[in-house]
Amino acid sequence: MDKINVPPPGPMDLPLSLLEMGCSGRFELITHPLPDQPLPPQSTLPHGLPPTSLSLETEVEKQFLRDPSWLPIHDTDFAFQKFLNVTQREVNVDSLLNCTPAPLHSGLSVVRDPTTGMLLDFTEVLLENTGLSAKNSLSFQRQPGPPSESLRGSNTNYPFLPGGMEELSLDQIKKKSELEEDVDFENDLLKVPPGFKAGMDFTDKDSKVAKAEVNLMSLLSTLDDITDLQPEDKEKKEDKGREDAPKLPRTNSLEDLGIKDAVSSSSPSEKGKEVKSKPKENPEDNKKWAIPVNITSPCDDFYKRIPNPAFKWPFELDVFQKQAVLRLEAHDSVFVAAHTSAGKTVVAEYAIALSQKHMTRTIYTSPIKALSNQKFRDFKNTFGDVGLLTGDVQLSPESSCLIMTTEILRSMLYNGSEVIRDLEWVIFDEVHYINDAERGVVWEEVLIMLPDHVSIILLSATVPNALEFSEWIGRIKKRHIYVISTMKRPVPLEHYLYTGNSTKTQKEMSLLVDAVGNFLTKGFYAAVDAKKDRTSKHAQSFGAKSTSHNTTASQDRAVWLTLLHFLSQRQQTPVVAFTFSRTRCDDNARALDSMDMTSSVEKAEIHSFFQKSMSRLRGGDRQLPQIVLMRDLLKRGIAVHHSGILPILKEVIEMLFSRGLVKVLFATETFAMGVNMPARTVVFDSIRKHDGTGFRNLLPGEYIQMAGRAGRRGLDATGTVIILCKAGVHEMADLHVMMLGKPTILQSQFRLTYTMILNLLRVEALRVTDMMRRSFSESHRDTQAHEKRISQLKQSLSSLPPLDTDGQLSDILPYYHTVTELRTTTEILQRAILESVNGLKALSVGRVVVVNYKQHLNALGVILQVSNDSVNRTFTALIICDKGNEEGEGKSNNAFPHLFNTALFIPEGPCSHTVQKLKLQDVSAITVKTLKVIPDRIIDNYNKRQQPRFRLDPPGQAISTATQELLRLAEASPGGIASLDPVNDLQLKSMDVVESSMRLRVLQESLKEFNCIHSPTFAEQFARVQDRMSVQEELDRLLFLVSDQSLSLLPEYHQRIKVLQSLQYVDSGGAVQLKGRVACQISSHELLLTELLFENVLSPLAPEESAALLSCLVFTQNTQVEPHITNTLQEGIDRVLSVAQRIGELQRDCGIPQTAEEFVGQFKFGLTEVVYCWARGMPFAEIAMLTDVQEGTVVRCIQRLDEVLKEVRQAARIVGDSVLGSKMEKASLSIRRDIVFTASLYTH
Repeated sequence: MDKINVPPPGPMDLPLSLLEMGCSGRFELITHPLPDQPLPPQSTLPHGLPPTSLSLETEVEKQFLRDPSWLPIHDTDFAFQKFLNVTQREVNVDSLLNCTPAPLHSGLSVVRDPTTGMLLDFTEVLLENTGLSAKNSLSFQRQPGPPSESLRGSNTNYPFLPGGMEELSLDQIKKKSELEEDVDFENDLLKVPPGFKAGMDFTDKDSKVAKAEVNLMSLLSTLDDITDLQPEDKEKKEDKGREDAPKLPRTNSLEDLGIKDAVSSSSPSEKGKEVKSKPKENPEDNKKWAIPVNITSPCDDFYKRIPNPAFKWPFELDVFQKQAVLRLEAHDSVFVAAHTSAGKTVVAEYAIALSQKHMTRTIYTSPIKALSNQKFRDFKNTFGDVGLLTGDVQLSPESSCLIMTTEILRSMLYNGSEVIRDLEWVIFDEVHYINDAERGVVWEEVLIMLPDHVSIILLSATVPNALEFSEWIGRIKKRHIYVISTMKRPVPLEHYLYTGNSTKTQKEMSLLVDAVGNFLTKGFYAAVDAKKDRTSKHAQSFGAKSTSHNTTASQDRAVWLTLLHFLSQRQQTPVVAFTFSRTRCDDNARALDSMDMTSSVEKAEIHSFFQKSMSRLRGGDRQLPQIVLMRDLLKRGIAVHHSGILPILKEVIEMLFSRGLVKVLFATETFAMGVNMPARTVVFDSIRKHDGTGFRNLLPGEYIQMAGRAGRRGLDATGTVIILCKAGVHEMADLHVMMLGKPTILQSQFRLTYTMILNLLRVEALRVTDMMRRSFSESHRDTQAHEKRISQLKQSLSSLPPLDTDGQLSDILPYYHTVTELRTTTEILQRAILESVNGLKALSVGRVVVVNYKQHLNALGVILQVSNDSVNRTFTALIICDKGNEEGEGKSNNAFPHLFNTALFIPEGPCSHTVQKLKLQDVSAITVKTLKVIPDRIIDNYNKRQQPRFRLDPPGQAISTATQELLRLAEASPGGIASLDPVNDLQLKSMDVVESSMRLRVLQESLKEFNCIHSPTFAEQFARVQDRMSVQEELDRLLFLVSDQSLSLLPEYHQRIKVLQSLQYVDSGGAVQLKGRVACQISSHELLLTELLFENVLSPLAPEESAALLSCLVFTQNTQVEPHITNTLQEGIDRVLSVAQRIGELQRDCGIPQTAEEFVGQFKFGLTEVVYCWARGMPFAEIAMLTDVQEGTVVRCIQRLDEVLKEVRQAARIVGDSVLGSKMEKASLSIRRDIVFTASLYTH
């Protein structure tokens, strides 16, 4: 902008000046300017307005003249050399044209003398698959990627081909999707390219191919006709041969051919053979994938079969362990289900030892990070060469045995990590975790994605359906799974009820289940009596029935003090006390302030170990209230273990407990998951727990898992399990179910996640429907059996006689469909009548009905008895019939003549009768008539005359009157009796009944129009139609079951694809776009995070604020404390909520059954202030005061937040937003400090 020339102030001008305030455009008037300053506008900013573009001069000056690193003052020679290097370079243009060398397409191979092995020559062999890389192939032949990606893989890599998924067959490749069009290279070619005036001329001018004069095929067919000259019987054989000929080449094995011949030539003798040869048919078809291993008989030849095992233990193995080791030596997959202390780890150890011997790798996955750390320590001590990969730790990843959480293995499989190439075993520990609603799906994904060469070892607590589960894995992996399950406990358990609460009653412990597993009711009643004696006479007389489950803290304290005195006298420590609430744990431990259970030697040992472990913390952190409190408790031999305890404290407690220095441990259920730390006694504070929705009794599986912690192998003869009866004794039935019930079965928790869908859409060869079809939730689909049946049905369809549909019979197919619909409609109506009150009233004793049953067509009957069961209600009725046709296994006539013929049955000769039990289907109409009958007499008389010696007696009075009455009715109205209408007479007004009855009338009318009924061959032809249609219907049903359309999750899959398309993660053809690529990086809440990235919600925030904002993705509890936060953070929170609201509404619109409120409600901002202050460097002690969330939860949350920040950093790299990437790195560094990121004690 040009400067305005203002003339110098004259004497007449007022001494005014304008002052610009800031850059907002506000001006103030200055009336007394400084004496020697001219008048042009002045500004409060130091150098006028901020520069719009950087001045190059100052930048260059700053970088080259003032930068000490560029111009070192002290070492001028070095600087000069550097300067010369820059100025005197040789120009090398070729270096800019860098191109990676193409892969060699051939290699050298050696020719040897087959007998001596001498080298004779070298030949050049062409290599196949040289162009394969991780970006375009699922094959193991592809080249390894760059070393930096070898461990975790990259999200642009293809995964390796999952085992059991066949490469696409030719037919599948030929099947085009809806979007592909066939290009016809002859006609309709586009001739003019866009933008051109003229185009190509594709017409073939001269080179016309001459038509072949003789068609060979026609020649061959004439040859076939020559065989007509031969005698009849030979001709028949020829025909058969010819029918078979085209079938021959299409089978997979010789056996198939044999069978086909047998089917086609079905002379009686052949048929017999065919039945005999069935078992040999094809071993593939009916083999079971899961093979239960018998572990009852001892394994004697174990040392013969494995003379030098890969690993030796200092103790003799159990039978089940030996069997498992034998299977591992044969490189088979195993499923081992056994109780916690039975020694499943032996199997894992042997697999690791084997893979070290074979120079391959083993991956050991566990559901919980703490468990991974412990296993790392145990295996590290045993094998040495062990690495650990969890969300935040990566120790020696090149080792032969890698321990990781299942989620990491999943991402390695999706990202095609090179580790998978060398993998021999994957060990899944605690497989029963597949029942976890939140994370169970990860196990299924991993099992489906594992390649073929990897053998699987599954270790699980005892589950009832181990076989079914293994069968599923075997079927999707196409390999045998050996199932080894043992119910034996090395240390048997005894279960007691404890009712004591003072020194006087401290011995009141009654045995409820003994070591052999018998439930003793005597013990139960003893406990009830003991409890009853104590309730005061006053309460008894007023009938205090309500035994509340809650007791006061002082009562609790009395019970615990009594019990622990009693147990320590009997040397029953260490004790694990399972309590199902964290506050309850803490309160119970604090209440024992008077207990001291350790000797002075133990106190010293505890003290030194505690100090040594805490020495890794910074000074301030050592004085955290939780640590100080726990130190006092630990010295007295008491400890608490739950998710609210700091991780480092938890580890100290676990280590002290396993050394036997913690005498009483108050723990929540998580302690029983995996942490392999048995005690002598387990105490249940209560047997009810809150599972997120409400209170319920423990499930047998949970109880067994926790009770199984009692009894240390080699130390205790039996383990003691004690259930406290604080308020009252629990119901006997509840206790029985809980102690001796079946543990929970493994159930599929498979669900579709956006990450899974996007990861599979990236790769053309893998389809999401394949994943769904292989999931455990679809394991009931036995596709192979269906396919077999389908081919059989297709064959039988082709062998059925052709239909005759000319002339009169031309409408036989529509007739069949009408009749079928008529049948189904009638069934619907009958069911409705039977389920209604009025219908049952009408179908009472004495009602006249029209019966169609076996040989009785449109016969009148009268109801004598109605059965009581509501499911399969039967009616006993007296029916009139021809003489001699009373019994007779009448062929149920298939031609439904009664459907169009309403004429009643009138016997031709003398009228006889029969008493039959009818189902509702057999009653085709309920008439308006009723008869007075004496049912008991009729039935007794009929039954009596069924015996041989009374066979010829005349029928009794009651029967003959009833029969006469029925006959009279039938003769009075031969065209049919008026029947009760379900809508008008029975008052059934529901929608479907009204519709059905109207439809029924229409159908019955339309039946009269058909011509085919009058054809003489109608019955025979109709039977044929029926046969053909029944096969066709079953075939259609099976084809539907085999197709993707029958997948239970298919609709949800389409809904989720719709969501992804409308957010532009995938395009309409299903190709993954940039947003989708970013979402693949993110393991949870992928949609929300990606949207936040692309809407730049994190850009205006400082690193600390962005960390605080993202804490909503990892924090799951509710807090009572309102956080105080900065305005920018508050805006950020509002934007996150609005994005979440938008995604929630979109999902709702696409049909996903989750309300927007539920979706938004997952994100909890209770820890934003805490994380913000932590990232800004506030000490942990002060942070703990800001919130009511327990310390352990805060730490876990910040650790998981670090993983999220890493993911966002990766995602920012893909988008190319380096500013955001470095901001995330800063945020990550700012939270990675002190007690939150102290390395685990197990890994040092």
